Amino acid sequence: MKIRNKILAGWMATAMVFGAYTNVSAAAASTSLPFDDIAGSFAKNEIIELVKEGVVNGAGNRKFEPKKNVTRAEFVAMTDRLLRLAPVDADMPTFSDVAAKSWYYGWIEAAVQLGVAEGKSKRTFEPLARITRQEAAVLIVRALKVDPGNDSGSDLSYNDVDQIASWAAPYVQAAHTLGLMDGANGKFRPADAMSREETAAVLARVLKDKVWYNAIHKKPNEGIQLGWQNGLTTSQFKEQVKNSNVNTLVPRWFFLENASNPLSNYADASLSSWAKQNNKKVWAMLGNHSDPVLTHQILSDEKKRAAVIQKLTGYVKTYGLSGINVDFENVSPEDRLSLTAFISELGTSLRKAGAVLSIDVSPDLGTDWTEAFDYEALGRYADYVVLMGYDEHWDGDPEAGSVSSFPWVQSALDRLLSVVPASKTILALPFYTRDWTLQPGGASSEELSLIQQGYRIRSVAYNRSWDSDLGQYVLSYISKGSGHRVWVEDGRSLGLKTMMAAKRGVAGFAFWYIGAETDDIWTSLRNSIRYASY
Repeated sequence: MKIRNKILAGWMATAMVFGAYTNVSAAAASTSLPFDDIAGSFAKNEIIELVKEGVVNGAGNRKFEPKKNVTRAEFVAMTDRLLRLAPVDADMPTFSDVAAKSWYYGWIEAAVQLGVAEGKSKRTFEPLARITRQEAAVLIVRALKVDPGNDSGSDLSYNDVDQIASWAAPYVQAAHTLGLMDGANGKFRPADAMSREETAAVLARVLKDKVWYNAIHKKPNEGIQLGWQNGLTTSQFKEQVKNSNVNTLVPRWFFLENASNPLSNYADASLSSWAKQNNKKVWAMLGNHSDPVLTHQILSDEKKRAAVIQKLTGYVKTYGLSGINVDFENVSPEDRLSLTAFISELGTSLRKAGAVLSIDVSPDLGTDWTEAFDYEALGRYADYVVLMGYDEHWDGDPEAGSVSSFPWVQSALDRLLSVVPASKTILALPFYTRDWTLQPGGASSEELSLIQQGYRIRSVAYNRSWDSDLGQYVLSYISKGSGHRVWVEDGRSLGLKTMMAAKRGVAGFAFWYIGAETDDIWTSLRNSIRYASY
């Protein structure tokens, strides 16, 4: 059997014995057991350890009920807690039989978003059905990111090996090889239910591995979490940031203007003070109103460039800014050298003032829209390059499609990383999507924030399917005789892109824009960063 994931090598290298934990003295065990019914359980010590870890709890009245069967929902919840994932109150439920008000809703959503758990069908999870031993093997091996390959379980010597389902055989083989699960009396009993004590034994064995133990107990580095202000007052922006993962604020304060006044200033000093009090940084944005003529007039003139840089550097000192975020769009290809020179000069000036410089760039499309970006040079002169991982299909695009499909973002990021170090790269993700109206003459679209997306979806009768290639749900419905399609952005789609980028070691993430997201998004993204760190 071949297990292609490096985790197997880590497990085997530790050469640990999956035996009992350090024995609790007989006297202590008799007086301080967390439950009254586990003294005779073979998994007593494992249960005690998992209680300390917050992975398992009792059934009430100081009972653990070690022989009781475990449901699919219970197994998922315990696995999530083992991995220190948080339950996700997803804005859009994945399964028709997992009610949003159920205690297990958030646990199941968290596991599904990360690819740890799957439903029994596309729309059902069967949360209250008992989990079988072969299902448990699949879930725990998948949770540990082990790729079992295509092994049919030919190395298994169980008498009932022929009863193991073909879809489960590679995972049962992996669980056996890793020392996580085994049979008894020559049988694996694949269709039998997992008991609570058996589940405790399996989960505790994960913690016996030093690599996994240390990874689970280590706080992941979330890096830069950058949030743009858009359409919110300062007070509204503060409130949104309070409930988010954002540690770097980007208010839209400065803009290129005209020859007599090359830089406008809309700064609010109260935001800088608040950010400092709340241990957050401010990278104020410098925009160009997407005006190519104005941008050319200023960038091509050394004196005007110098005037803008001098003013910006002064504002950094005045408002106690930690950085400047340059967001120039629709820059003419003829200004490629001038833009690079401006970033070089501005970066030098800001660093002398103790601040950093970041610049927002679109994916390298090989078109006039991105010709002004010398990605390698910008990565050399700026402290950070922010890749805007959205507008794959844009407002006015005659072809309907996703604003940020997984393969498109992955390709764009990999292309940027070929010339800009990951330590200087920030991936920006969309808190919006588009509702496309499909007509014979072409498609038209309406931009929706994630909040508006939820309202729209709940107001129509829709069909939905998960597109594993695109990494998102595709939803369709009919309104006023016209077909509509939405490529959904939610915790699952954004989480997958986050995990992909985190594995590449990027410096952090950015979000366009704060206030457009549903509350659950932040939990999904934290889970994704944590799970990617394992």
